[in-house]
Amino acid sequence: MKRASLRGQMAVQCIRGFTATPRGRTYATGMGHQNPKEYRWKCPKGYTNEKLAHENFQMEFLSPDQDKNDLAVLQLHGGGYIGTLRNAYRRAALQYSICSGGGSVLSPDYRVVPEHPFPAALKDAVSAYRWLTEEKGFPPEKIVIAGDSAGGGLALALGLYLKDHGIAMPAGFILMSPWTDLTLSGESLKYNYGRDPLFGRSKVTMLYDSLYPGSEDVSNPYISPLFGDYHGFPPMLFQAGGREVLLDDTLRVARKVKESGVSVRNSVYPDMFHVFQLAMGMLPESKEAWREIRTFFRMIFGTKKRH
Repeated sequence: MKRASLRGQMAVQCIRGFTATPRGRTYATGMGHQNPKEYRWKCPKGYTNEKLAHENFQMEFLSPDQDKNDLAVLQLHGGGYIGTLRNAYRRAALQYSICSGGGSVLSPDYRVVPEHPFPAALKDAVSAYRWLTEEKGFPPEKIVIAGDSAGGGLALALGLYLKDHGIAMPAGFILMSPWTDLTLSGESLKYNYGRDPLFGRSKVTMLYDSLYPGSEDVSNPYISPLFGDYHGFPPMLFQAGGREVLLDDTLRVARKVKESGVSVRNSVYPDMFHVFQLAMGMLPESKEAWREIRTFFRMIFGTKKRH
């Protein structure tokens, strides 16, 4: 098996060392994602990031000031349904805009637990999608839904909801290490238990005893999209790291999607950790993942390269 780059290997060791500390464990349990103290993010020159109050939650709408195309990305952030929208996702929004050749990116700061269990996050995701199509006028065939970790699971749940309710589907989905099985039945929870630097070597993490389902059955496809029906879905791109305890959450859904006749690309980056893509330009593997995302946009839209 191909090994990670030297920087990738160093990143794994740094994460492992950090999560061994008391502060680091708060990030694995999810507590560190609640109201994180971050510097004020400065929107890059040439872009506008509009903050919007929408129904019961906030949203941010990033768009280029010039050379803007007619595409939109709905980005659903990760964080175990505990964490809120953070600067990492503002930087990711910029990458989605670049990869889409100048598209706009909507990032809803959807409601999270413990105050707001299922179906609050799903309702907010549906509302954000409707805002893009009804308020901003983006046709569904010009929209891509993207998400990582819990946000990846939420993206799939949103797709299942749209299909079930006869709402027009987007042009595609981008899923980074999606959390698709809250029943925790994946074999990678065992075989990667000692290899995952973030969620491995402990069951005191946000993956276990999640508050998100509330009183609902965790096998509900809107909670655990692994159990959904993907016939009729648009093209999908899956990415995951080979070290993840959640690797099977990606592999099994991607297999199910393919068996449903949907165009799917599933890329596993050997030796990589959960949501390594958020390292942006710091890791060769992250840069390669974003290049793959750019290629996906070109495949479905024929977009031109944007610097």
